[in-house]
Amino acid sequence: MPRLGTRKLYHLLHEPLRNLQVGRDCMFAIMKANHLDIKPKRQYRITTNSHHRFRKHKNLIEGLDINKPEQVWVSDITYVGSRTNPLYLSLVTDAYSKKIMG
Repeated sequence: MPRLGTRKLYHLLHEPLRNLQVGRDCMFAIMKANHLDIKPKRQYRITTNSHHRFRKHKNLIEGLDINKPEQVWVSDITYVGSRTNPLYLSLVTDAYSKKIMG
């Protein structure tokens, strides 16, 4: 079983490991030292292409002292759908309080 995780392997080998006085944390250390730990797969997709040919706008609030609410609002658009059901979420947020304004 090539993708058998350490927790499941520890559960299957619990009795022999107890005789050797190897606990769960030691088992994780042994697996990691021998490069046998399973790397989790990435759960997100990269949807932003920052290296495009279109114009990028400058950051107009860089260096601005924001010291009260509703002084600066920022917006962002995020892709939350799938290929079969494309959805976009657009938010307007207060830069000081991080409150969603719209």
